[in-house]
Amino acid sequence: MARHPYGLWALAMVAFIESSVFPIPPDVLMVAMIVAQPSRAFLIAGVATIASVAGGLAGYWIGYSAFEAIGHPVLEFYGKEAYFAAFQERYNEWGAWAVLIAGITPFPYKVITILSGVTALNLGVFLVASIIARGVRFFIVAALLWKYGAPIRDFIEQRLGLVFSLFMALLLGGFLVMRLA
Repeated sequence: MARHPYGLWALAMVAFIESSVFPIPPDVLMVAMIVAQPSRAFLIAGVATIASVAGGLAGYWIGYSAFEAIGHPVLEFYGKEAYFAAFQERYNEWGAWAVLIAGITPFPYKVITILSGVTALNLGVFLVASIIARGVRFFIVAALLWKYGAPIRDFIEQRLGLVFSLFMALLLGGFLVMRLA
């Protein structure tokens, strides 16, 4: 699919579906496409970003609509609405960070898109955090492949998730230290 005329459409479909239900990240196809056509690296990253955020909106809708139809009656049955309300308040306070972390790191973004809908995280906050997170993730991969080509592919496939995770842990740790000081 990397050189196929419909390759971008295939990438868009994978990125869209991965953000709400599909287990395989679009990075796999994106890396192959950029290695095959480095001059299109940033176009490919842009398509992945837009489709992934659109898929994130679909995940948000799944969480929002399924919670009202299924989740809320279950909470009512067990008398746990108050617990959920407390969780929802905490999640919505930190939701932008949750979306950023899941959107950049290997943590399944689809879990956070659906959870954001369940808790009715502010849609503007969700969108901005998703655009930033997915853009950072896909454009860094594109920039590395555009600059270094195939030799960097192994690093991206094996270690970039760890690097992103460590970066986010350090960033959050820094904010926590500043908050406690």
